[in-house]
Amino acid sequence: MPKLNFHLSMAFGAIRKIPAAVKGWHLALAAIVAALFSAVAVATPSAGVVSAPVQARASFVDPTDVKFTIKGAVQKVVQVSNSRENVIQQIVLAPGGTTGWHSHPGPVVVLIKSGQMSFYDSEDPTCTVRTYTAGQAFIDAGQGHVHIARNESATENLELWATYFDVPPGGAFRIDAANPGNCPGF
Repeated sequence: MPKLNFHLSMAFGAIRKIPAAVKGWHLALAAIVAALFSAVAVATPSAGVVSAPVQARASFVDPTDVKFTIKGAVQKVVQVSNSRENVIQQIVLAPGGTTGWHSHPGPVVVLIKSGQMSFYDSEDPTCTVRTYTAGQAFIDAGQGHVHIARNESATENLELWATYFDVPPGGAFRIDAANPGNCPGF
């Protein structure tokens, strides 16, 4: 009989721990859900997107390094070793449309096919607009560079084509971001 009492007391002890474990599990789940909702709440989604189809997605056959040297007011070198997937996307924004604040995993070559794009940079404390028109192209550094593009026309769609480099295989080429707070009125 002493062995039976020993096993019963162990069983009851384990049963007493179940509510604590379940309570801890529920708290952990609640914390995860709260974190997800708070991250979603601060993201700034796009608006006025007429279409944004992915035209192609592919990986380099041979290991490929990508390097862009941007020679603007401040020279910037963007480099990727062993670039992963590449994605080409056509994006059409309606008048007043916006991409929302976002970044990309790697550099992006952007071509303006029609319309005019207003580009705002999170790293610019004065939030000075940079305007690109049909027939122009530019490099977005990606790699966490947060920015927003807007079609500030009241009548004309904006069409741009983007080639994203160094995208995780099968992964996202756009990463939503919070408003950095440097652009009043956004």
